[in-house]
Amino acid sequence: MTSADSYTGSDSYTGSDDAAVASAAARAGADVVRALYGRRLDRIDKGAGDFATAADVEAEAAILGVIRAARPDDAVLGEEGGQRGAADAVRQWLVDPLCGTLNYAVGNMLVAVNVALRDGAAAVADPFSGEVFFTDGETAWVRRDGADDIPLTPTPATRLVDVNLDPPFPNAPVFRAVELLAHPDFVDRFRPRVVSTTLALAWVAAGKRAAYVTDGGDLSGSVHFAAGIALCRAAGCVVTGIDGAPIGEAGRGLVAAADEETHGLLMSMTRTRS
Repeated sequence: MTSADSYTGSDSYTGSDDAAVASAAARAGADVVRALYGRRLDRIDKGAGDFATAADVEAEAAILGVIRAARPDDAVLGEEGGQRGAADAVRQWLVDPLCGTLNYAVGNMLVAVNVALRDGAAAVADPFSGEVFFTDGETAWVRRDGADDIPLTPTPATRLVDVNLDPPFPNAPVFRAVELLAHPDFVDRFRPRVVSTTLALAWVAAGKRAAYVTDGGDLSGSVHFAAGIALCRAAGCVVTGIDGAPIGEAGRGLVAAADEETHGLLMSMTRTRS
């Protein structure tokens, strides 16, 4: 498969392949996020300063509806609804219905809708640009309203690197993102950006960013990161932990770079700061 040809709209799809299901689900969630934008929404406290809104909950319900209709036997792990189906199911979807809730709640449009089949197809929707980035696990594409699908082509040409500065910082003092930004070689080679949403990973895959860096533990099974990681890998990006090791149970954080050179530079800066 080279594109999600069976996807035909926000609430219509043939369900003939997982990439089409992921794309349809992400678009359904994005439709809800866009429709509720700008409204006064109650905040649902999740503790430690985190919260959800009605947009998060309703978008996840829309996504779940698409997945249930197309793949009724699959398990789903949602950011808001938690585990549905067996946690050890062979097929499990990871859903983050609104990545960037704090941005959204204050009227900022930098948000993403993430849907990923673990170790398989995935999609990331930008509710406000109309873009849906998707992969079947082997190739990666972007679909824009009214336009043909375009292959994702990573490039370091922008020199823009997104760095996640949100806590917690589990790898301090060995790694601190703020120290990476202060590294003289970083200042010389790159320009930092902070968008506080994993939409930045889709931008790396699409050539809009040279790299993305975040602290953390094993992010491979995270509802926040799984879709973006799948896109980057399928597009040909270099994806590792912040220590250069493969992402997995022993992994630490995430570096997704457009090419080997960019990845190598970031690794060298991380090591010297450590």
